[in-house]
Amino acid sequence: MARLYRIIMALLFLVSAGQVKAQQELEYALELGAMGGIGFYMGDANLNGFYKHVTMAGGAMGRYNINPRMALKFDLAYGSVKGNATEGKNKFPNSPEQKWTFNNSLVDLGCQYELHFWGYGRGNSYKGHKRLTPYIQMGLGFTYCNDALTMNIPVGVGVKYKFKPRWNVGLDWSMRFSMSDKLDGINDPYRIKSGFLKNKDSYSWTMLYISYDLCPKYRKCNN
Repeated sequence: MARLYRIIMALLFLVSAGQVKAQQELEYALELGAMGGIGFYMGDANLNGFYKHVTMAGGAMGRYNINPRMALKFDLAYGSVKGNATEGKNKFPNSPEQKWTFNNSLVDLGCQYELHFWGYGRGNSYKGHKRLTPYIQMGLGFTYCNDALTMNIPVGVGVKYKFKPRWNVGLDWSMRFSMSDKLDGINDPYRIKSGFLKNKDSYSWTMLYISYDLCPKYRKCNN
């Protein structure tokens, strides 16, 4: 009987130790990773066609985790905008200087604020943290394309999953609204006066990324 009692107590100790370890899992302040995926352009040559003339994109990303519900994501990516204005039904004025087909390289540097639907993490389940969480995002960035440097406003959604204590994988979609009408090289074919985000070019990226956690956050010692 005494031996059975010792076995039960040992099992209870192991279970409680595992729970304490899960609850005390470290939170990390930073992430670094790589991303790759596809993109498409929207503008004078493509007014409303999603995933038309798809191009490849990729780059590096970093994330500063403010807390389990919020983060700042930084990315540097390379891609392109591609299109053909002659495919649509719209008829543009005859302009010999216009380039109606284009495939222009693009560099994007941006920062987005992420708001998670649930607290993100493997440990601290008693706080409602989840290994899988969707998020919404919005931010500010810069685009260099077709010899033009302009600002852009990225807006999007995503989902992330922590498959290891320090490894994350995610799927990220964003539409990036630029402040320029020069990305496609088609210069105002409708002769419409431009305004804030009016008559401007935009592009969208769908990225799959993987990242690694760095810099454990300070934990208080409970004695």
